Amino acid sequence: MSTLSTHRGLGVEIQAGSARLQGELLLPGEPLGVVLFAHGSGSSRHSPRNALVARALFDAGLGTLLFDLLTAAEDRDYATRFDIALLSARLIAATDWLVGQPVAAGLSIGYFGASTGAAAALVAAGELSLEISAVVSRGGRPDLAGKAALGRVRAPTLLIVGGEDREVIALNHEALGALRCEKNLRIVPGATHLFEEAGTLEQVSALAVEWFRRWLAPARAASGEARRN
Repeated sequence: MSTLSTHRGLGVEIQAGSARLQGELLLPGEPLGVVLFAHGSGSSRHSPRNALVARALFDAGLGTLLFDLLTAAEDRDYATRFDIALLSARLIAATDWLVGQPVAAGLSIGYFGASTGAAAALVAAGELSLEISAVVSRGGRPDLAGKAALGRVRAPTLLIVGGEDREVIALNHEALGALRCEKNLRIVPGATHLFEEAGTLEQVSALAVEWFRRWLAPARAASGEARRN
């Protein structure tokens, strides 16, 4: 497993098979945990929406890892953007990489997924059921994970959808029924799929902060207690 490779401060490079994925890791002092971001189709680690949420999490004492799920060449292939198996494998590789970094030793881990990234986050959470402490989906397509994968998720999962995103609300309700973990669905009134309306992303951020602080902090405490014993 690779060691922490820094570029321009907190920039990192993650080896995932033959691909090298660029990212940015931010850890506050005494972090409660760290949240990996899985962006949606056509987006990247530079997503301004994810960056806003990440900043709120950081201000609340949580570390964040924003990274590209695809290389620049892969992202030019429209079909690859919707390859949930590939995207979830990349997220798992990033999780393995993070666990191997001394700066992140012992930290509980959460996933924040948007659009197709939410499906990847849920598939990965099901595969790493003992390692992932919480999942949040923003305007996600959890249905793309498939019912079998959703049924394997054990991490407490929060689905956030815009109130005007009618079709995606229905898909999230279906996914909620397939989940067999602690779960909740929150609707942000007046928001469309990308949460472009004034104040809606701030509401997403507040919900994500509340969820991650609720589930990551106890997981970290339990891990620390287990190590002491």
